[in-house]
Parts: sequence; structure tokens; C-alpha cells
Amino acid sequence: MEWLRFIAAAILILLGLIMELIAVFGVYRFKFVLNRMHSAAIGDTLALGLVIAGLIVMKGFSLVSLKLLFVLFCLWVASSVSGHVLSRMEVTIDEEDVHKNCEVQE
Repeated sequence: MEWLRFIAAAILILLGLIMELIAVFGVYRFKFVLNRMHSAAIGDTLALGLVIAGLIVMKGFSLVSLKLLFVLFCLWVASSVSGHVLSRMEVTIDEEDVHKNCEVQE
């Protein structure tokens, strides 16, 4: 039973690392700043979720699991808020480039 839990945790953590590598590739591939931010935000959100899920499976369900879930929740909230603020700032500051590269609702 212990091996099964270790294998499941290792798979989740490896999937999280692979998702982060894909997000890094997306950040370097895209030219426009909002596309880069989207790639980074999606990759971080999914990668963090998978890695923390792997840690929860590895450690077992206890108070540590609850703390890890709280950390994940805080990171998800902070990531989405900071991404929104930064993208809003980009739209406000560089309006001409934004309208040239994508549709933005006024």
C-alpha cells in the first residue's frame, strides 16, 4: 500500500513539473505580454495544484494536508489577483499595442 501511495505522489509531482516546463516554454514562445502572462498563470496554477496534491498524497491526510491546502488556496488567490492587476496595468499603459494585438472590451 505504501508503494502505491509513493507512485501516485511521484506521478502527481512529475506531472506538475512537466506542466511548469510547458508554461516556461509558452512564456518564451509568445511575443505579446498578455499572452505570456496567461501562459505563466495557467501553468503555475495547474503545476502548483499537482505538486501540492502529490505532497498531500505522499504525507497522508492529516493536519499537514490541511495546511498545504491552505497554502494552495492562498497562492491561487494571490496569483489570480496579481495577474489581473498586472494585465489591467498593461492595458492602461500600452493601449495602442494592446488594441493592435488583441480585442479588449472598453
